[in-house]
Amino acid sequence: MASHRKSRPVGTRVAGIRTPAIATAALTSVALLSQSANAAPADDKPSLEEVEKKVDDLYRQAESATDNYNAAKEKTTKQRKQVDTLLQDVAQRTQKLNEAREELGSFAAAQYRTGAAAPDTATFLLADTPQDYFDQTQLMGRLTSRQKGAVDDYVSEQSVTMKKRQEASQSLQTLTETQSDLKTAKATVQKKLADARDLLSELTAQEKARLAAIEKQKQQEAARKAAELAQQQAAAEKAAQEATTPQQSTPTAPDSSYATKAAKALAFARAQIGKPYVWGATGPDSYDCSGLTQAAWKAAGVDLPRVTYDQVNAGTTVSLADAQPGDLVFFYDDISHVGLYIGNGMMIHAPKPGAYVREESIYYDGESAIHSVVRPA
Repeated sequence: MASHRKSRPVGTRVAGIRTPAIATAALTSVALLSQSANAAPADDKPSLEEVEKKVDDLYRQAESATDNYNAAKEKTTKQRKQVDTLLQDVAQRTQKLNEAREELGSFAAAQYRTGAAAPDTATFLLADTPQDYFDQTQLMGRLTSRQKGAVDDYVSEQSVTMKKRQEASQSLQTLTETQSDLKTAKATVQKKLADARDLLSELTAQEKARLAAIEKQKQQEAARKAAELAQQQAAAEKAAQEATTPQQSTPTAPDSSYATKAAKALAFARAQIGKPYVWGATGPDSYDCSGLTQAAWKAAGVDLPRVTYDQVNAGTTVSLADAQPGDLVFFYDDISHVGLYIGNGMMIHAPKPGAYVREESIYYDGESAIHSVVRPA
């Protein structure tokens, strides 16, 4: 006989209690949502350390682009002077050619008046050169030696003038290209700095405080490393003095002429402390890093190139252990920063946008950031 018992609803047990199908579906949905929440990626906002690194990288990239800007600016200035000189020369030569053409025209007119020939003035003006004209009209044989000399001078001057015009045209083209490079470098610097400002502007007050604490910790570590270097250099100097006889000189000590020049460079640099870093600036109210070192050594009578990757080749490379006051300390693989060593592991430099010329440990960005030390004179 068929059973009249109803089939059991499909369900599950939760803590020993059978749950209906609808409740089971609800629980399943909750479980799935919980899993989804757990599996969802965490807030992808970068950590404070990542922000700091990104900002530092952007400032470094901006400094590198600043060097490109400085180089293009210097090149533009030189090329503009060259173009101006060439154009002035061409203008003067053109004036002389016009005067000579008038004189040659008077020669032709004189021949016409004597009946020796009937030259056409239009033919003279349209001829490729006066020589061609006089050859065509068979007047050269009838000209006096003074007149022939005038023709020869005209032909020679015309050739030189044409060459100068070509040089001026090429220089103008080069100047246009360099000005384009200058514009590109300027835009790159501005973009990097804007990106850095945007990153910093997104930080909360608490995050900015934490960032300042991280920076302070880095400065303390840099100061510790600078003190270690100062001790090492002092020990090395003492050992050298003890091993030196009166007839010998200390190998690591700079000569008196260098020390005198370095003292002047350092005195100038110290007088700039507190002035703002401005990219592309060479003083007197603001500086970028290479602008400061260039100005400092110029005050000592030594001309340094404008940009860091040229300054690094403007002297003798020495080891960090042998660094002396006045030496240039370069940073990073791309040589995008430079400071003026003052001794005891410290330097004077124009650090970055938003900062001011200051004394700071050469380890301000870690020992690995130091590229080389150069003695410029």
